[in-house]
Amino acid sequence: MEAFASFFRAIEKKSQKRYYGAVGDILNILPPLRDRADSDNLTKAFLALIELAEIAPNMFKSLFSRLVQFSVTVIQNKELGDQSRQNALELMATFADYSPAMCRKDESYTSDMVTQCLSLMTDVGLDDDDALEWMAADDLENEESDLNHVAGEQCMDRLANKLGGLTLLGPTFAWLPRMLQSLAWRDRHAALMAISAISEGCRDQMIGELDQVLNLVVPLLCDPHPRVRWAGCNALGQMSTDFSGTMQEKYHNVVLSNIIPVLDAPEARVQSHAAAALVNFCEEAEKETLEPYLNDLLGHLLKLLESPKRYVIEQALSTIATIADSAETAFGKYYDTLMPLLFNVLKEEQSKEYRLLRAKAMECATLIALAVGRERMGQDALHLVQLLGMIQSRVTEPDDPQAQYLLHCWGRMCRVLKSDFVPYLPDVMPPLLELAKAKADITLLDDDQEIANYEQEEGWELVPLKGKVIGIKTSILEDKHVAIELIHIYAQQLEAAFEPYVADIMHNVSLPGLAFFFHDPVRVASAKSVPALLSAYKKAHGDRSQDLVQLWESTLEKLLGVLTPELAIDTLAEMYQCFYESVEVLGKSSLTQQHMERFIEASKATLEEYQIRVRKRQEDKADAEDGEEESEEILFAIEDDQTLLSDMNKAFHTIFKNQGVSFLPTWSRMLPFYNAFMTNPDPTQRQWALCIMDDVLEFCGDQSWNYQQHIRQPLMDGMRDENPANRQAACYGVGVVAQKGGPSWAPFVIESLPTLLQVCQIPNARSDDDVFATENACASIAKILQAHSDKLPNLQDLITQWITTLPVANDEEAAPFAYMFLSKLIEQ
Repeated sequence: MEAFASFFRAIEKKSQKRYYGAVGDILNILPPLRDRADSDNLTKAFLALIELAEIAPNMFKSLFSRLVQFSVTVIQNKELGDQSRQNALELMATFADYSPAMCRKDESYTSDMVTQCLSLMTDVGLDDDDALEWMAADDLENEESDLNHVAGEQCMDRLANKLGGLTLLGPTFAWLPRMLQSLAWRDRHAALMAISAISEGCRDQMIGELDQVLNLVVPLLCDPHPRVRWAGCNALGQMSTDFSGTMQEKYHNVVLSNIIPVLDAPEARVQSHAAAALVNFCEEAEKETLEPYLNDLLGHLLKLLESPKRYVIEQALSTIATIADSAETAFGKYYDTLMPLLFNVLKEEQSKEYRLLRAKAMECATLIALAVGRERMGQDALHLVQLLGMIQSRVTEPDDPQAQYLLHCWGRMCRVLKSDFVPYLPDVMPPLLELAKAKADITLLDDDQEIANYEQEEGWELVPLKGKVIGIKTSILEDKHVAIELIHIYAQQLEAAFEPYVADIMHNVSLPGLAFFFHDPVRVASAKSVPALLSAYKKAHGDRSQDLVQLWESTLEKLLGVLTPELAIDTLAEMYQCFYESVEVLGKSSLTQQHMERFIEASKATLEEYQIRVRKRQEDKADAEDGEEESEEILFAIEDDQTLLSDMNKAFHTIFKNQGVSFLPTWSRMLPFYNAFMTNPDPTQRQWALCIMDDVLEFCGDQSWNYQQHIRQPLMDGMRDENPANRQAACYGVGVVAQKGGPSWAPFVIESLPTLLQVCQIPNARSDDDVFATENACASIAKILQAHSDKLPNLQDLITQWITTLPVANDEEAAPFAYMFLSKLIEQ
């Protein structure tokens, strides 16, 4: 089975179907393994099937019901090893991941899986009925992730996300009310954890039934068993995230009035988890929602700061920090109570086990500082910065958690102090730059034992490359990423005062970081930092200083070099964003003809690769079997491509805005792409082309007439497009050309008036999806009537019709044109 799975994965997709007939013989291997309780080989057999299910789930279509029933017999067989039972469950979950339609069509799949998951989820605390061991545990991170109840919870989460609420809620809630009323605490615990697991995937169906769900959950916050109360907190915390907005606005009283008393629970673990659930609720709450509860919340949390359990104090500090972040200035009245306590923690010379506690206190103090502001803090702001400096000087060990927290704390204090933070930069920047300049720690592994050792070691990622395996130390890269993000914050906040560090950072951190292919987050953070660094340098030296020109020349060379096609499409989009934001900082005439030509070459190559990806997806879709849904991977790929097109669009817009007609000759080499995109059935491609034509019309004036054969018909078709965003882009373009296109365009814009009026009269013209297209059509009619009134014999009739297209109440760019024209008519 293992050999067949490896062979099957290695052959081309089109060749795989000829081996579908082998699936019956393969599955016949399983029953004897189960019957003789050969758990080890059954575990391996399921792993091979999981691999096949990932590649070709429809291979099992004819025998799927029998496979479901067989897997159920394995999952519920307690004589078999837990790993083989969990692998049978994993196989079933894999089918939900890769072929949800096949799972939905099977009569028993969903109800059987829900039943088995819930059964496994009751397999908790078997030798610890009164939870004494559980309550005594201090290392909360050391929960076993390979236990049956965890496997059941994870599978429920996947079923919910893949099958959806319409399929899953019925079978699930056929069990939950009974389980929540059960005398067995494990049943009640499992039911609450099931609600936590399914709420994200079933959000659309559950959000209208939150009254009933909360009526089931809330009473169990008073359950006699501590693990059930813990699970109740878990459910409310998860629901606060998954139904964010609704939970905070409609159910704040239900949640807070019931969970705040749990902070007084006799068990430290329950107290801590109640405080953790409050983080989920409060981070999504408006300050107006929280304000009435602040006294009660903080009164209970302050008591937790006196707990003998360190992890309770750490969690209480995190919760207070979150409340401060959400309550903002409303937190000011509690400042005098809390800040002295935090200062005392930060001043104390504590042993190694208290380092995380001090780190949490730093986080809490700086988030409170950010919430209440510099004025409320007074001299405490400088005192806090001095304490942070003292703590930083004592951080000497690489595993000290305070180092990571300090980075973020300095960033917050920079935002609080603004220019007053500058004197502290000599202390803050050296360790930050050391992290930002760190090189990748890479090891080439070719020995199986060595690979196995590195797999077990935390903080390493193994990447296969040409038959070898490369080990990359990820902890260094994560620190590098955070350091560059903070550099971005300093450059934004301190502007010209950050200039002494800009050139060094640009040349030794940010620009090399753009091509740091070991870690995409480093590349993204580097890309975001470049425009902020340029802006800081520009504010220090002036718009056209020689220093700025030199920095821009070396920067632009690197930026143009990273716009070429690559596998990480989302990161490539960030590179285009970095480019256009940087051009925006430098402004008019910041690109030479050679720069524009290089940009066009990179853009052409990127679009050619994009078209190859689109064709490949279309071919795969054509080859897909009936009922096969697009995978999540494909949906993410489509989304990444849409983001890429959008950021490329903004790059073209920025160049036209700053270069004007000088960009036209180079840009015209892109016309074959636009012509193809204009007539493409994909609305995203049509929108991309229309938006760029709008830029030509807006920034090139009467010179745009030279390209009218590429623009006129697409604009006409665009105004009639079924896609509202495309109608909006086309209507905007007609209005722009009426204003800026000159006399050559006059016949076209006058000819467009009936179509623009039709856009305003379509059914649902004022719906959320359509209103921006409607309002742009209204504004464009106003522009035409104003610019070409002398060419319109029926002007009064058109004005009367135009009045009916008002109001413009959503589009802030369209509104001024419409109402300026209206006020002009009133004056006349």
